[in-house]
Amino acid sequence: MKNIKHSKFKNTGILFELLVRQIAVDTMNNQRSKSVNLIKKHFNSKSELTKELNLYKALSEEKFKTEHLADKFITVSAEARKKLNESVLRRRKYNLIKDIKSTFLLEEFFKSRIPNYKVFASIYKLFEYSSIDNPASLMKSKQTLIEHVTATKNKQKPLVSETYSKQEKDIRLLSYKILIDRFNDKYNTLNENQKSILREYINNVSNSITLQEYIQSKIPEIQNNITKLTSGVSSRVIKIKLKQVTKMLNELKDVRFIKDKHILTMLKYYELIKELKIVKG
Repeated sequence: MKNIKHSKFKNTGILFELLVRQIAVDTMNNQRSKSVNLIKKHFNSKSELTKELNLYKALSEEKFKTEHLADKFITVSAEARKKLNESVLRRRKYNLIKDIKSTFLLEEFFKSRIPNYKVFASIYKLFEYSSIDNPASLMKSKQTLIEHVTATKNKQKPLVSETYSKQEKDIRLLSYKILIDRFNDKYNTLNENQKSILREYINNVSNSITLQEYIQSKIPEIQNNITKLTSGVSSRVIKIKLKQVTKMLNELKDVRFIKDKHILTMLKYYELIKELKIVKG
């Protein structure tokens, strides 16, 4: 029985996501991104890669109310994938990977963590293998997709950074993709500290160590601000809760990989500081 393996180097969904993230990093650094040309070259409307990418996007983004509908959708998607020209697709993917290797340092390029990595890996296995190869492994991948496709879809409004709005339209539309559904509409108006957190997140999306160090350096600053501003709160109960909230920040010091939820937590703490400043007057 064949051992089913996932290859992030050949996963069209992951390759495209990493290219888009690289555009975001370059855009925030006011640099012309080489990823733009790679996307234009390899993901044109008639490309077999684009057809496969659309299937990846459908399976990672579409939602259904029942497992029956989800299972049917996954089956239809798998059948659609079989209709693609395999030899052309393989050649196109080879050329894309070749261009990525000649353009970026692979270790840095693939360092970025993909939130839906498990989902992308399951899609890859569904597309690349058949039930004859390893029925049990393939069934696990399909079950992962069923659970993902039937999950509740979060209805969140996107947040547009000032920096993005000034970029060329094609770059902005591509880089903007990774910000969609990331932050709640509660944060439409960010102060400078919140913008700084967001900017650092985008700049270092491919460098988890630098991002981790930055977040950890901000924790003592936030704790000190909350402690100082607590004096302006008259309620004893609220003071106790603020003290507990401040201590909870210590949990972030031990986090190895910064995720979206950690960035949201930091934004919420800065939001709390804003509110406390208003209370203090």
